[in-house]
Amino acid sequence: MNETIKTLKYRRSVRAYQDKPIPPEIIDTLIHSAMRAPTAGNMMMYSIIEVTKQEVKEKLVKSCDNQPFIAKAPLVLVFLADMQRWYDYFTHCKVPQYCKDHELTFRGPQESDLLLASCDALIAAQSAVIAAEALGIGSCYIGDIMENIETQRELLGLPMNVFPITMICFGYPKSDQAPEKRKLITRFPQQYIHFHDRYKQLSAEEFEDMYSETLETRYKTRKFLGEATNLGQHYYLMKTGSDYSHEMVRSVKVALEDWKKTQFD
Repeated sequence: MNETIKTLKYRRSVRAYQDKPIPPEIIDTLIHSAMRAPTAGNMMMYSIIEVTKQEVKEKLVKSCDNQPFIAKAPLVLVFLADMQRWYDYFTHCKVPQYCKDHELTFRGPQESDLLLASCDALIAAQSAVIAAEALGIGSCYIGDIMENIETQRELLGLPMNVFPITMICFGYPKSDQAPEKRKLITRFPQQYIHFHDRYKQLSAEEFEDMYSETLETRYKTRKFLGEATNLGQHYYLMKTGSDYSHEMVRSVKVALEDWKKTQFD
């Protein structure tokens, strides 16, 4: 099998790491790999913060839903959707005055900019993840960095036009098991994800088939949460309807409102 395809095929999240630092030259390789990722208009609307202080990692454990392995990760990178740098540059280049002189409307950051910058940041993040995997380094995405925006801003010194879209923990896996020997988490069958030309909403029968392997491999001996009687109810309680999900909703709404408040002139 092609080595790149093999790396993609057998990659899975790793949350238990050896007590072994990642050498600086390897970290540089991961950052360089991220920076070579595709980016909209070559604008690189993202920044990357390497968290090196242990006390900051400990605080991120608490602000990201109490996940202790964050503090034990040898390398923690926060990927930021970043329009602050561009608007600072526009100000430096006197773009607002240029627009005024030429009767053009100068606009500040909008929701579309946040979505595009988030795409830039996530594509860069995945490039770093695959580079790490190819070098024998495990990783785990932390989407909870989008919660508690006020705390994350204070911890990381984030301006209003910078949003922490994801955080990734990296480290050499404790298990020395070869990637191809790992037990992979079930994914949905391809026919329910990959469509041709038009989107397809699934029927009741297709839903039953789509989740059959998940029920067989992951929930055969596990109980559903609360009084849930099926997998859909269980996932709602565990994810979409959970306390942390409600906090993420609140946090992202605050970030969106603040994103458009900043005035540049």
